[in-house]
Amino acid sequence: MKTIILGVTGGIAAYKSCELVSRFRRLGYDVRVVMTRNATEFVTPLTFESISHNKVVVDTFDKTREFEIEHISYAALASAFVIAPATANFIGKLASGISDDMLTTTVSATKRPVFICPAMNVNMYLNPVTQANIEKLKSSGYRFIGPDSGLLACGDTGAGRMTEPEEIASAVDEFLTPKADLKGKTVLVTSGATREAVDGVRFISNRSSGKMGAAVAEAAMERGARVIFVRGYMSAPVPKGAEEVFAGTTAEMFEAVMKYKSEADVAVMAAAPGDYRVENYSAEKLKADTLTLRLVKNPDIAAAAGKDKGNMKLVVFAAETNDCIPNALKKLRAKNADIIVLNDVTAEGAGFDVDTNIATIIRADGAMTALEKMTKRELADVILDAVSEL
Repeated sequence: MKTIILGVTGGIAAYKSCELVSRFRRLGYDVRVVMTRNATEFVTPLTFESISHNKVVVDTFDKTREFEIEHISYAALASAFVIAPATANFIGKLASGISDDMLTTTVSATKRPVFICPAMNVNMYLNPVTQANIEKLKSSGYRFIGPDSGLLACGDTGAGRMTEPEEIASAVDEFLTPKADLKGKTVLVTSGATREAVDGVRFISNRSSGKMGAAVAEAAMERGARVIFVRGYMSAPVPKGAEEVFAGTTAEMFEAVMKYKSEADVAVMAAAPGDYRVENYSAEKLKADTLTLRLVKNPDIAAAAGKDKGNMKLVVFAAETNDCIPNALKKLRAKNADIIVLNDVTAEGAGFDVDTNIATIIRADGAMTALEKMTKRELADVILDAVSEL
């Protein structure tokens, strides 16, 4: 999930920023609000906390907060900064390099895109000093949205109205999600390894880290999708913003996929569920000198997802060590998949628990694309591009 830091300064248009927070959240963004002291005279921090579901930052030296260099952490956390409303005072301080409160300090510390939405009296806006400050910030890479013209709060008419929240949210969203081909779509992603218990303390599993599934989930959310993330055990972090469903065993993952597949427009089966489970499981720890395990076949999740899939597009993976293309084609047909992502896990830079992958994308119509080594995040976009072309 992408994070927007919303800076609110002391203008009457601060009330519009409440709607802006709501609109960003509906678009799937995590929103953190930083207010100036003057802004709190117009809207209380509690109002923004209630809408954003996050703590509002005002005081640089708030001793009730956990120790953290907030302006540095927020500067790194942000996908973008939006200052709405931005007063002439704030614009002047930012243009002059003055950092004397939490908001100016945080904005000065970021390397992320900053969108400034001016709101002030028309004469203040047209003041040559204000115009010079705006041009200085524009030349430094700051982006401006508005202001609009119309009746102002002071009774004057002219430029200075803060652009409406709907337009601000749309402009920022378009910038942050340039490829929104999955907006309005639901993508079901499975990720990670399952575990099958041997006894009360032992289990059998595999080396899947969940990195590929996490990368697909992140890429799908960046394209505007709602992501249902059915995951087993992972060393990779669960992507923020995905609807997490934990499934520790293959049977649990099967049930979760069957439960949610009717909601999905796309399903990407990136998990590595165990093919077998232990039939002679013991709740007590086994202590025999030798041990024989009887393994029985687990349900085939990908094949079940491919059965009666309707308009859902299905992507499956094949981790192979030999006869890679024939084995992948066989699996593609058996799962009734639209795309199979073949990984030769013997190749350097591919396989389990690494950040890169080497893949061949094979479509049900026979089209085949061999790819060079790339990061799993880059591969995730290639996979979703292929889905969009179906």
